[in-house]
Amino acid sequence: MIKKKIILDSQEKRIERALEKGDFVPSPDSREINKLIKEAAKNYQELSKTKRITIRVKQADLIKVKVKAKQNNIPYQRLLNALIRQFAEGRTLLRF
Repeated sequence: MIKKKIILDSQEKRIERALEKGDFVPSPDSREINKLIKEAAKNYQELSKTKRITIRVKQADLIKVKVKAKQNNIPYQRLLNALIRQFAEGRTLLRF
């Protein structure tokens, strides 16, 4: 395994020296901050997961989606996923 040298900025170097000397004293709030960071990481991981769903659509609509996907050289599931994402992010509106 090749070990990469990490380049530290001046503040990170001061912290590293303090840790090496044993002079580093954690902030009284560090436990709460660590808890928030762990929770944020967990939430990010959860939001990054995919979820399988089952939906019913009209056969004619599915055929049209598959044709459009084929025209764009992508799987139809990827096209549907992109449409859902765009709608969820407010980039695509529904017209009734």
